[in-house]
Amino acid sequence: MKITRRSFVSSAAGALLLPSEWLAAAQQQGVASRGVAPQARPPASGRPFNAHFANVAQQAGLRIPTIYGGIDAKKYILEANGCGCAFIDYDNDGWIDIFLLCGTRLDSAPPEATNRLYRNNRDGTFTDVTDKAGLHAVGWANGVCVGDYNNDGFEDIFCTYYGENRLYRNNGNGTFTDVTREAGLLRGETRWGAGCSFVDYNRDGHLDLFVSNYIRFDLARAPVPGQASTCNWKGIPVNCGPRGLPPGRHLLYRNNGDGTFTDVTKESGIAAATESYGMTVVAADFDEDGWTDIFVACDSTPSLLFMNNHDGTFREEGVLRGVALSEDGMEQAGMGVGIGDYQPVGHLDLFKTHFMGDTDGLYRNDGTGSFDDRTRAAKIGVETRYVSWGTGFADFDNDGLADILIVTGNVYPEVERVLPDSPYKSPCILFRNLGNGTFEELGAEAGPGIAEPHPGRGCAFGDFDNDGDVDVLIVNMNEPPTLLRNDLSGRQNWIKIFLEGVKSNRSAIGARVLVHYGGKVQAQARVSQSSYYSSCDPRLHFGLGEAKTVDVEIFWPSGLRETIRGVPANQLVTVREGAGIVKNRGWSRS
Repeated sequence: MKITRRSFVSSAAGALLLPSEWLAAAQQQGVASRGVAPQARPPASGRPFNAHFANVAQQAGLRIPTIYGGIDAKKYILEANGCGCAFIDYDNDGWIDIFLLCGTRLDSAPPEATNRLYRNNRDGTFTDVTDKAGLHAVGWANGVCVGDYNNDGFEDIFCTYYGENRLYRNNGNGTFTDVTREAGLLRGETRWGAGCSFVDYNRDGHLDLFVSNYIRFDLARAPVPGQASTCNWKGIPVNCGPRGLPPGRHLLYRNNGDGTFTDVTKESGIAAATESYGMTVVAADFDEDGWTDIFVACDSTPSLLFMNNHDGTFREEGVLRGVALSEDGMEQAGMGVGIGDYQPVGHLDLFKTHFMGDTDGLYRNDGTGSFDDRTRAAKIGVETRYVSWGTGFADFDNDGLADILIVTGNVYPEVERVLPDSPYKSPCILFRNLGNGTFEELGAEAGPGIAEPHPGRGCAFGDFDNDGDVDVLIVNMNEPPTLLRNDLSGRQNWIKIFLEGVKSNRSAIGARVLVHYGGKVQAQARVSQSSYYSSCDPRLHFGLGEAKTVDVEIFWPSGLRETIRGVPANQLVTVREGAGIVKNRGWSRS
């Protein structure tokens, strides 16, 4: 029985359309998974792929493990989901630094259990400056989003936690201050903060803050493996949830422009949305009306798309617009989100990661904020073996076509001992864009770093060595991170664009950028969070193939539209709102 989005929406109660056998299966596990067979793989294209990835974390100085719960078993879901990371230029020197979140353990926190800030030494290595920066913190960190909330020219950091979230103000001198309390963001209660995004939803030039919440979770009362039907996976006792546990409600805070925030969840309409297991948050202008919308990937509940009403309120239309469910109307374990333009035609598409036994989802935007599920048409459905987390669109080989990378890793370490075909550690998945609407999965041919198995979670995309390609930072559970250096061959061209808002927020978060060249157009958005709980390089990277010049069209969050023509390729350009291209800050190529 095939269920379409139209038949689901037309039903008075969409859930009644689900066949009884699906509902029965869903009650036997805590995570949504359709149990679909993988799509048949098409023949290999035989085309060369010029990007080549090597894991250089060890030589770069990233050697400390990300502590997160038990190693051989996870008693509670709190230990299983892991955390994100960020590429952030915290000192404004033109070189991307690294911020890694961390968890802890149920019994006690080992010395390594802290978030970490690494300064880029500009020679391929990093130095741990956590303590000097004032960012030492122990707890169950989850998501990170980056943005200049006070418009002082330095990027600030917001971290979500199980417990209390934390806002760190960048002091501009290499240090940060925890200003959560004075900013009005302390809740005085335990919540499971998950995804987050800075977003100027009311276009007043100040970055507001959206926070998703995952589960209402109480360690003292939480069920243990095997205690209920939602505490089993294929008959093996595992940590419970999220099904069977109460879902969270999401929050919107308005920036008052004086360093403080006000909770506007109710008056904005966010509170009216159905409770859900919220995860990664991506805020961008999906319907191209000049106002930022908010997408929330949700685990085992329908994902949410909040459309901006231009008056300080939102309406939730995930099902109506085709991004809430699978193509057959099923809930999925939405975890990570990529945003980009895979065709490319100038619209912002979405890619969402899911649990093993299910396909990850590719959603094509028609330019009005309505999406078509193109997962099978694009040949993404060939891969269903792994639990997928961090992800993103990135043109790794600079051919002008956005590829897709997915970080994988199981949530159940104990399952592998019984079911060897469900390994805890698994490789990255790389889908190269063939330019005809389809993708081709690559493995070791994309470099040894892709094939290395790890229990991966969040990842961030960026150019840490300033050599004109896209590298990847990956969080691994109870292991050091992975730093995939892209050693790109060939002579394909590229351009990077860094935006400085003036009337818009200083970070220009919410801007949509179009690059025109050779009759083609690519779209990207400046966002605060994507992938899985992570924040990427703020410099937008466009592969250009053989094109040597581009026209750049910028839709600023303030509503200003700006066009810059005839920009030469193979450089970073900094664009200041209303002033055009200005001198870069500290940029140089090694």
